[in-house]
Amino acid sequence: MNPPALAPTDALLDLRNLSKRYGTFTALDGVTLSVEGGQVFGLLGPNGAGKTTLLRILATLLRPTGGTAAVAGLDVTRQPDAVRQHIGVVNGGMGLPARLTGREILHSFAGFYGLSREQAEQRIAELDAALDLGRTLDTRAGEYSTGMRQKVTIARAVIQDPAVLILDEAASGLDIFARRALLDWVAAARRPGRLTLYSTHVMSEVEEVCDRVAVLHGGRLLAEGTQLELLARTGAQTLEQAFFRLVEQDGAAHAS
Repeated sequence: MNPPALAPTDALLDLRNLSKRYGTFTALDGVTLSVEGGQVFGLLGPNGAGKTTLLRILATLLRPTGGTAAVAGLDVTRQPDAVRQHIGVVNGGMGLPARLTGREILHSFAGFYGLSREQAEQRIAELDAALDLGRTLDTRAGEYSTGMRQKVTIARAVIQDPAVLILDEAASGLDIFARRALLDWVAAARRPGRLTLYSTHVMSEVEEVCDRVAVLHGGRLLAEGTQLELLARTGAQTLEQAFFRLVEQDGAAHAS
């Protein structure tokens, strides 16, 4: 069975007062955010800012402590199975079965989403053209370079053409050529009705590929907008300067 059709919605991501606590530690603190499709949306913050916690909630791997989160109009807590049908996830630590070729891996995942063999082959051909999969398709994953592994990992995540693609530090550990290929693909993949969430602490990646940016620090959402809007809000000349000014303002507010 193919993934169920989505109800019409402008916001592919809708967070309302979303929180996550571990005992006395607050990983997410009342985050409210609405994001429409047709864009690459950046989540910017240092390690420990709450980015990965947020994305794991969206991927239905964690349950929030408070508030709500909806992906493509589907509640992550009440409709987790439906959410999983409409998302793809890539992070820096995902592995591939070493004995399978790229084509076998992609066919296996296509089957999870109800694609026929013919549909899967058509989709693999599309992804080959977009990602230049080349010899990864007929080479066993155990023989892959880092760049080859990341290409197949991305192709696996988008085999069903998900409404929301989650990239969590996806460029981490990549060499310069593999990183370049990833950023080029992310920039080219934006289209109506689809949303890419790009989480990183690398400013240059956000500046290059993201249409809008949310700045997280200490589990709190400090600001959200286009890069120009964030520069105007802070009076900064660069995104890095804007980020540090937002963090400094947040620190001063919580110290008083």
